[in-house]
This record gives sequence, structure tokens and C-alpha cells, in this order.
Amino acid sequence: MTSSCSTIDGLKATKNFLRCLGRFGNTPFLFPLYGQGEIPQCFCRMCAVFGGIYCLRHKVQCLVVDKESGRCKAIIDHLGQRINAKYFIVEDSYLSEDTCSDVQYKQISRAVLITDQSILKADSDQQISILVVPPVESGTCAVRVTELCSSTMTCMKDTYLVHLTCSSSKTAREDLESVVKKLFTPYTETEIDKEELTKPRVLWALYFNMRDSSEISRSSYNGLPSNVYVCSGPDCGLGSEHAVKQAETLFQEIFPNEEFCPPPPNPEDIIFDGDDKQPEAPGTNNIIMAKVDSSEGSRNLESPGKHLQK
Repeated sequence: MTSSCSTIDGLKATKNFLRCLGRFGNTPFLFPLYGQGEIPQCFCRMCAVFGGIYCLRHKVQCLVVDKESGRCKAIIDHLGQRINAKYFIVEDSYLSEDTCSDVQYKQISRAVLITDQSILKADSDQQISILVVPPVESGTCAVRVTELCSSTMTCMKDTYLVHLTCSSSKTAREDLESVVKKLFTPYTETEIDKEELTKPRVLWALYFNMRDSSEISRSSYNGLPSNVYVCSGPDCGLGSEHAVKQAETLFQEIFPNEEFCPPPPNPEDIIFDGDDKQPEAPGTNNIIMAKVDSSEGSRNLESPGKHLQK
């Protein structure tokens, strides 16, 4: 939440917070083991169980676009193989500079630290902590600090992984270094007795800015084929609400008559035919390998508009 949020936004956030209390413990916050990447991994596994096909290690080189209809017909991978489909979904960062030349991106300032102690003084050293540091001066944003312990499987024993995030007003270091200095002790080569340390010590730090494409509309992109859909990268939010909403929106645009992410059936209730052929799930497409037709043009992800050299 920010100072620009409305009362309705605040009430919705409060409602969401209260609804999550007491479901999996005393806190409404959950963090997946091994990091946030396990959440999309979970959906990938579910998709594979019900017939989804993955072409691993096939880097996309270009899109094949029909000159007459302007629709994308297929992709060509780095091996020269063609994969046909009716719809294509791509993350914003994979689009070319020409396609994104008119897009006005916001920026996110990030810092990732490895520290030797927790910022939370508690009996247990296995805590996940969330801290919001209010803005020091007008024109700047609050900084959210998330600290993960080794039991999350994201860092080694006796260390902590700390993420600092805020909307960018300057570079990541300029936005976040003052908060880091306030909460942590800078690393020094000289060994310091832990009893003398009043604050956790930074063992390693990385500052970087990343673009926020979460609020970019489809109309902002240049020359995007009608059946190519764009999803955003990580936003500035704490949870995954935006990603879920965006996934549902794209799904309904492509398959308006299908149910989005229905509950999986009980494994004991799944019955397969005798020939082990599973029924095709609604909305799935066959994957076909073929040669590039001469009637179609090819649009390169790095240099859109160029034709594929035969």
C-alpha cells in the first residue's frame, strides 16, 4: 500500500489479510521452500500431469507471421525446428526493442543481501521477517524488507537472505543504501566479536534496478500479432495477486468458455483408457514440426520485421 491508495484499496487489503489469518498457522504470510520459483514450478508439474507438453532447451529465435492475416503461425527454435500453435504467450522482457519502443516503463529498485544475523531479536533463529520502512522525505517510497532464514532453503545455515524492494526514484543504491546502513553493519575484513555487534553484518550485497511491466497495456506494443499475448515480469507487490489476476485475464481472453484453474481431481478418481491414451484437455494445441512456408514471413524476437533466410 502507498499514500496514493484509496480507502477501498485499503479495505480490500485488510480483508485479504484477515481472511488469511489462522489458515496455516498464526501468520497470514507463507513463503515457499527454495524460493518463489517453486510456485510456477508447481503449476508446470500440474500441467504436465494433465497432458501439457514442454520443449525444454529450445531457445526461440523468431516468430513466423502470416503476411495476409498478420497472425503468428509458429516459432522457429535455435535448432531450426518449427513449432506450430494457435496462440503464443511471451514475457515482456523477451520482446524486441522495436516492439517496446513506445512503452513507458516504471522501475523497481532492488537490493539482495546475505547477512550473519536476523534483524528480529527472538528466541528462535528460524524466522521469516517482514519490515516496512516509511519514506524519509517526500517524493520517495516506503521500502519493504523481507528476511529469510536457512529453513526456507534459500541460504546456508547461520546466514540470512534479505530482499529490499521499492519503486524507483533514483538508482537502486541511492534508493536503498540508506536503509541498509540503518539496519545493518557494513562488512569489514577485520573479524568482529558477535557480542559487540548490535546490528546484523552484511556479508554480501547486490543492488540493481529492474523494469516494472505490470501496468503496461497491450496497445503500448508496436506490431504485436493479434494472437500473441504478453505477460509481465515481477511487480513491486509482496504477494502473487497480480500474476494470478493476469493469468486469469489472459486465459479468459483465449478460452472464454473454459473454467480457469479448476481444482484437481482426487488421484483415485482419475481413470485412463485401456490404450493409455488420455483425452485432450480443452484449449490444448498439437505441436507440429514442419518446414517454413514460402507464403509466410518471419519476425525475429531481436530484430522484428526481418525475414527468415532460407
